[in-house]
Amino acid sequence: MKPAEDVLSELIQRSNIAVNSDLALVGSVDAAAAEDDDKRKEKEGEPLRRKPCLNPIPQTNLASFRLTPWGVLHSIAQGIALSRQGAGRGLAEHWGSLKYTQALAGSSNAYMRLSIEGKETAEYYKALQSKELGIGFALALAKQILSRRYPRHFVSIVHADTALRAGWAKLGHYRPQFFAEVWRPREPSRVFPIRCKGNHSNAAASHDQLASASAHVEAVHIGSWNETPSLIFSTEISVDSPLTIHALHSDEDGGWLNGSAVLPDGKLDHQIKEENFYPGIQPPGDDSITRPAETVSGFHVPPERFEWFHQVLSRTAAAALTAFTGDGNATAQYLTRRQGKSRFGDVSHPTIGSVRDAQHKLLDISFVGTDHVFRLNGTRVEAFSGVAEDLFEYLKKGHVEQYRSEAYARRSDWPVDTWDAKWDGPVSVHPDGSVLAMRMFRPEISG
Repeated sequence: MKPAEDVLSELIQRSNIAVNSDLALVGSVDAAAAEDDDKRKEKEGEPLRRKPCLNPIPQTNLASFRLTPWGVLHSIAQGIALSRQGAGRGLAEHWGSLKYTQALAGSSNAYMRLSIEGKETAEYYKALQSKELGIGFALALAKQILSRRYPRHFVSIVHADTALRAGWAKLGHYRPQFFAEVWRPREPSRVFPIRCKGNHSNAAASHDQLASASAHVEAVHIGSWNETPSLIFSTEISVDSPLTIHALHSDEDGGWLNGSAVLPDGKLDHQIKEENFYPGIQPPGDDSITRPAETVSGFHVPPERFEWFHQVLSRTAAAALTAFTGDGNATAQYLTRRQGKSRFGDVSHPTIGSVRDAQHKLLDISFVGTDHVFRLNGTRVEAFSGVAEDLFEYLKKGHVEQYRSEAYARRSDWPVDTWDAKWDGPVSVHPDGSVLAMRMFRPEISG
């Protein structure tokens, strides 16, 4: 059994990540989609509506993609912070990523892969492992792609189910998992639906997953018909080879929330109005007939909803940050009833949920958040997640616009170090001010 000290040091080993995005992948995904459509027709089912124009992602957006295992776990933890996985939020959601502390291996001159421990995952847990690791790698890559494409903007990842519940009572089966909001203060945002998948099989399985993912991202249209850009990912987690992220995108001209730049001052600080929109997307009509085309399944954000959707995305992103600190009351203020307001607002207890009652200085920055002590190979270790204290004060008071202005101004100023000598453990800091850290548990200095 590996000593806990060795596990912690290995969590900060930065490795190359293999990414596949080329015309051959587009052809393979198109073939997988066509085969799936044929099977559906044989069963008298309807073919899926998929993104019509998937393309390779420019290599300039993918080059030099390197991650630490701890950074991947940070992305997973934030990605599932609002995911409604069960009553025991403190373990099932908040600390769900920690079960992968020994799952990944790599080094500075190698590609990341499953570790020996990661390969030994029981068969019935492999689906969960591939799903959640797929989220971590995909979201990290999505942020790199969009940050390189929009270097003067901020990229926020928003949990799609939570955002959509503010406007639609029933979500259905096909929908994205996340939205990436690319924004600058007082300017229109651009929104990218994202779908992440993962498998322990092979490239062919990833082709099938990407074909399915293209139907999920097609379910949201922002503005005009078929003008919404998107990103889809499938992480192939092989037991014999380095893991590979297969990625494609559609880069239509839409997705801009035009009009959101002229929101009245303080609008993002106001409660979201929970709507009850009728699900469906209106395709353009045929000029040869007078009646419009019939609506198709999905979620449509037309121009008259842009301001509302911008507010929803901003406040849902704020809710994910406050949930990451363990502060249920601060989180509840940002959510509607359908989004889970009462779930976060109810009194929490450390044995079943996370509680914001911890404060630490990491890399010379004061953070507030929540902690969890557990055993790693027989040794007690302490994990901490939180947000920079000054930024959290804005969020706690409901001042989303102040938080966004300050986070944008500091987006390039956060430390890139992955180990804090005083803390004596791995540390991951994201541009939104969030942190995930772990160390050997020392009762005399904890708290």
